[in-house]
Amino acid sequence: MSIIPNFFGGRDPFAMDTRDPFNFNNFPFSTALSVPRPQFSNETAAFVNARIDWKETPEAHIFKADLPGLKKEEVKVEVEEGRVLQISGERNKEQEEKNDQWHRIERSSGNFLRRFRLPENAKMDQVKAAMENGVLTVTVPKQEVKKPDVKAIEISG
Repeated sequence: MSIIPNFFGGRDPFAMDTRDPFNFNNFPFSTALSVPRPQFSNETAAFVNARIDWKETPEAHIFKADLPGLKKEEVKVEVEEGRVLQISGERNKEQEEKNDQWHRIERSSGNFLRRFRLPENAKMDQVKAAMENGVLTVTVPKQEVKKPDVKAIEISG
């Protein structure tokens, strides 16, 4: 059961993805009609399309991204004007030695960039990020919703 309404096509209306231009699976038309994919797209697709979970608790918006093999120095978390949270990073390929003979290369390398427009209740000046065991956790606290003051009015008559 999806928490995202069908009229958004099953997509999160707040997510602003930067897509891999070589990953033709992102297009809404059938693969039978699509242009053949470049050979190197499979190498980078897993990393370029970094998966990020976004959940909302009563206190905060919490983002979790699986970024195995990345150091915290290789990841950037930025806040842009307009309540946009941007998470990006880069994994470089290993240096090849002249004597090396590669039999298989399956680990992905490349860049990723994900952007999320946050609701108005997000405290953008108090964003915190932590990375542990290849999982980036970004916490964006929420502003308390002020309850309107209710004043009883005496009815005369």
